[in-house]
Amino acid sequence: MSDSTPEPVTDHVHESSWSANLELPRHADDRALTVEQALDAVRKTASGYHVNLVTHGNHGHPETYLFDELRDAFDDAEYRFVERCGCGGYVTRVHVE
Repeated sequence: MSDSTPEPVTDHVHESSWSANLELPRHADDRALTVEQALDAVRKTASGYHVNLVTHGNHGHPETYLFDELRDAFDDAEYRFVERCGCGGYVTRVHVE
């Protein structure tokens, strides 16, 4: 992996529920990276579990940029907004069927 390639949010399939931290400094100004890594996090969540996508507050409510991407990418996942973090981020829970 080169210095310009961001480290992936995870490198294995999670066979339990987990949280993906998408509010690091590299996510703050890169909405495309945030969406890309959010979709990858869902892909790496085993059936029957959920992933909490914790997104950076700079991008605003995930409904405005992430929900359509989730809907288009996954027929077998349900998602919902959970809460706004005290640090300003947002939590979206995606359950993989």
